[in-house]
Amino acid sequence: MRDEPTGAYSRRAWFLYERLTGRRLDLPDVRAGSYVDALDPELQFVADRRRSPRHRVYDNLLGGPGMCLTVRRTMRLREQQAAGIEEEARRLVARYDTLTLARAVNNLFSKETRSSFAIEGEKPPSGRVERFARSLRDAPRFDLTSKSAFLELQNQIVDPRYAATDWRRRQNFVGETIGGYREKVHFICPRPQDVPSLMQGWMEMAERLLTSSVDPVVAAAAAAFAFVFVHPFEDGNGRIHRFLIHSILARRGFAPPDIAFPISASILRSRHLYDDALEGFSKPLFDAIDWHFDADHELVVENDTADLYRFFDATPLAEYLYDRVAETVRHDLAEELGFIAIYDRALAGVLDVVDMPDRRASLFVQLCMQNGGKLSSGKRAQFAELDDDEIRRMEEALQEAMRAEREAHPAPPGAGES
Repeated sequence: MRDEPTGAYSRRAWFLYERLTGRRLDLPDVRAGSYVDALDPELQFVADRRRSPRHRVYDNLLGGPGMCLTVRRTMRLREQQAAGIEEEARRLVARYDTLTLARAVNNLFSKETRSSFAIEGEKPPSGRVERFARSLRDAPRFDLTSKSAFLELQNQIVDPRYAATDWRRRQNFVGETIGGYREKVHFICPRPQDVPSLMQGWMEMAERLLTSSVDPVVAAAAAAFAFVFVHPFEDGNGRIHRFLIHSILARRGFAPPDIAFPISASILRSRHLYDDALEGFSKPLFDAIDWHFDADHELVVENDTADLYRFFDATPLAEYLYDRVAETVRHDLAEELGFIAIYDRALAGVLDVVDMPDRRASLFVQLCMQNGGKLSSGKRAQFAELDDDEIRRMEEALQEAMRAEREAHPAPPGAGES
């Protein structure tokens, strides 16, 4: 800086040093020269500008000294942005009437809830499922800067015996037991003494992402994955991580009002890609962490590791989440809306053929829809009271409903792609 007091690169380096370390160099403020961006917006996703008069630099970082991720403008992310998934979702929703949407919304929240638990390999009691579904409905109003809000959310979605009263105080890791006695470690979480400062930094970053014009999916990826890597609770981190995706997409207006994208269903269908995304961050950490198991079989981290979770490149995670959001809109959202529209029309057609109990007619429609519009031979015995001609006419009524739906609501461009 003394050699180049007005140099753009030297001022950026100076700004980044002081901003991210909190240490002030023995240098006078810059008095002249144009402001320069800390990050090049052509190369990086950036937040809205804030002036740093001392350096004459625009602070456009995604976060601050407590936590600051970077996301590069890769060709893949440029293409994903250009695809216009947000508008695709809005056009899809606009095609359906209020009653169809209301029923779809209930099913979508239920699907997201079940899928999120399934990712964790859990089959919780109905009470916990319902509480999580209610939480998802409140996601647009969730306060990402409130510790008490996180504690309340965690308490709602875990077994009461594991409800937290504070951030975790134990060293966590993610792993599996091999041979009944040996642990294979997949991911080492931050040290418990680092969690409060990391979560404070996370909240400051989340507020910046919410109040800036950062791409909503990029913002959701940065915040949600940073949260799960900090792992601030003993239990519930994965479900909260996926809850945060919904919260940020809703808060930023990306998801249509009151619509939940069942992103967890997309994650579950290609679970290996989710694991790859997580391991892309977790595996390199092992080379930088000194750890061992003590005599009580507790994992102990011996070196200072907080900055490993505080500053990292989240580009692959943003690319991954964009793919999942696109698949969710084109597959799950379109399928759910189409299913309900077809179901109502088909049910009426089936009942015109045979005046059967609603429950039996509903089962017939669902079984046929699962088999391309025809009742499979393996399911025929379930309707022994019906003759073959009645079955044929009922199938034709259902196929006509499917054809009418396709004509009324053609599949949007890109539907079926993953």
